[in-house]
Amino acid sequence: MTRAKPNGLLPAEVPPAPAVRILAVLGPFLALVVVVLVGGLVEYAKEGSLNYWAPQNQCLILTQTVTVAIGAVGMTLVIISGGIDLSAGSAIALTAVTAAWVVHHYAPDAGALTGSQAFHLPLLAALVALAVGALVGAANGGLVTALRLPPFIITLGMMTFARGTAKWLASEQKIDAPMNWISDFTSPRLALFRLDLAAGPLKWTGPVAISAAVVVTLLLAAAIGVLLRYTRLGRHIFAIGSSEPTARLCGVRVERTKWLIYAMAGAMFGLAGVTDFGRLSVGDPTTAIGKELDIIAAVVIGGGSLAGGSGSVLGSLLGALLMAHLRNLCVHLGLPNFVQEQVVGAVIVVAVALDSLRHRRRD
Repeated sequence: MTRAKPNGLLPAEVPPAPAVRILAVLGPFLALVVVVLVGGLVEYAKEGSLNYWAPQNQCLILTQTVTVAIGAVGMTLVIISGGIDLSAGSAIALTAVTAAWVVHHYAPDAGALTGSQAFHLPLLAALVALAVGALVGAANGGLVTALRLPPFIITLGMMTFARGTAKWLASEQKIDAPMNWISDFTSPRLALFRLDLAAGPLKWTGPVAISAAVVVTLLLAAAIGVLLRYTRLGRHIFAIGSSEPTARLCGVRVERTKWLIYAMAGAMFGLAGVTDFGRLSVGDPTTAIGKELDIIAAVVIGGGSLAGGSGSVLGSLLGALLMAHLRNLCVHLGLPNFVQEQVVGAVIVVAVALDSLRHRRRD
């Protein structure tokens, strides 16, 4: 029998070497560079301007990426462990509706938030949304481990259940809430610098700003990256995804770890729901339909394997940014919405096909 290492992992279960991780991230980074270059050149050929490359537009895309990026950070944990969560989009909708319901229900009759309530009530709404998201994730993890059914089946059921719960909570309509700082949190208000370039095709004038949500997303991604790379829990996540039976033999508490993984991912979906509520300023039970596909695609594009055992937070962020750039490029080109959906669908198929090819080569 092969001996376990002192930290309870077999050599094959240690996270990929730095060179392998760099190559996994380099691919989506180069793809992102190509899309950005092509986007600017196509817009210049069509409209004679380079606004697509403008820092203002790039910062706006960053802000638009936040919801998918936060969801992708949570999904990275799940996919590395060999699981999948199809309820991500519905969890985002449920937590967005929950946050809106809390603000709407406890707001004064006049509808405007004043004094300390203007800060504490939205904060309470955000915390409740995170708790609801974590509860949804914990339910997924508990059912996956208790019933020993594929995560695909459990989370598919939760996808429908959470969406129905969101519609029930919102009485099948949007929940209006007073304006609050969550909307400011998701709006590009953090000024970085100002540009005044208006020569030829360059018309980059005005302030360049990002949203506070972008900063929080980067901090969250850094924290999860450290967890995956330098903590025992992170190594256990990779171990379970590489070989669950071997992880059990090495003393990893697989059931408890899976439950924790799904609960953490659910909490991040809850945070993504808060950003969605801030972006829309209402709780919409029909929001984020199909968003789980964007989130999963971002992780797979970033080097995560649907077979488990590989993935990185940085790669997932690059994948989310690539998806956002593709959508933004379609808007700049004036393409109808159905074309955007076709492009995203093609990208998902290509990403999964590349993942399958990488997996066969590894075997």
